[in-house]
Amino acid sequence: MRIAILSSFYPLRGGIAQFSAAMLEELGKSHSVKAFTYSRQYPSLLFPGKTQYVGPDDDAIKVDSDPVVDTANPFPFISAARKIRAWKPDVLILRYWTPWFAPSLGWIARHAGAAKVIGLIDNALPHERHIFDKPFAKWFFKACDAFVTLSPSVTEDLLQLRPGARYVEIPHPLYTHFGEKISKEEAEDKLGIPHGSRNLLFFGLIRDYKGLDVLLEAFRDLDERYRLIVAGEPYVSFEKYEKIIETLPGKDRISLFTSYIKDSDVKLFFSAADLTVLPYKSATQSGIAAISYHFDLPLVTTFTGSIGTAVQEAGTGIAVPPCEPHAVREAVVRYFEEEGVASGCKAAIAAEKERLSWSRFCNALTDFAASI
Repeated sequence: MRIAILSSFYPLRGGIAQFSAAMLEELGKSHSVKAFTYSRQYPSLLFPGKTQYVGPDDDAIKVDSDPVVDTANPFPFISAARKIRAWKPDVLILRYWTPWFAPSLGWIARHAGAAKVIGLIDNALPHERHIFDKPFAKWFFKACDAFVTLSPSVTEDLLQLRPGARYVEIPHPLYTHFGEKISKEEAEDKLGIPHGSRNLLFFGLIRDYKGLDVLLEAFRDLDERYRLIVAGEPYVSFEKYEKIIETLPGKDRISLFTSYIKDSDVKLFFSAADLTVLPYKSATQSGIAAISYHFDLPLVTTFTGSIGTAVQEAGTGIAVPPCEPHAVREAVVRYFEEEGVASGCKAAIAAEKERLSWSRFCNALTDFAASI
């Protein structure tokens, strides 16, 4: 099968590019695949971070991709569709995670020639909503032959926007390219963190919906045995979080790494941590959970989107109501204090690592594509 993938790829950075590179590699073991990507994903004024590209010292997965789309300029849409058609794919996978991409992807889907067009949907609707989200998404979804979703909440949103859509739901696989876990003490030394604490990890791009403020309030009443590690680039003003931190009695036990975490450093944070905390206010699925499982690290998370339900059903952590700091704090304490909780979560993660492999994901995807 000839499979073309239009997505974020190296040298673009971030979780979408990491996922797409891993998927491309796995599909390439059994199929002819080609990566198409963006010459520009976002105009500078719309991008909240410092850069959209990996740095020279980052060891991100390098992918030979063809940069065919500038989302801010509609004229290359025509040539992008032409280049994809010229490669004559049997299947075209279009990665969709925000309505900003709907105009370009919708055009290309409508001019993909004989290829079966599959929308791989991270978020049918964004976490932070705008008036144009639904019409843009509907326009793109109408152009696709079928869809792959990564969680039940995404499936639900998809079917509200395109009733009767043909789809398959395949859980988010685990990220495995960040290397192997090292000892907690070695990781702490490299990060400059004192030994001996119960380390809680908040990891990933910092945005309002991810609930860092909830976690900081939960940390307020945790005793001196606990340390909080915050690692990720802010995509919003960090000032409101700094104001909360200044009021905390244990502010000296908060370690801040507020810049983009390059791939080679990811293992340091997950190796230093005892527990990942994802206090999301809104979510679908989580790439951070996929990284956490790779490093055998259980979760405390919230019942929003599909994350909390998935964690609860798998037994890989503890899920609590969103936006309730006391519930997050109680879950953290329970994880460390209640006999059998930590060991049970770690055993459940071992089972999840078998289920959430890239080979299973890609086999399910290609079997679905063949059935269309």
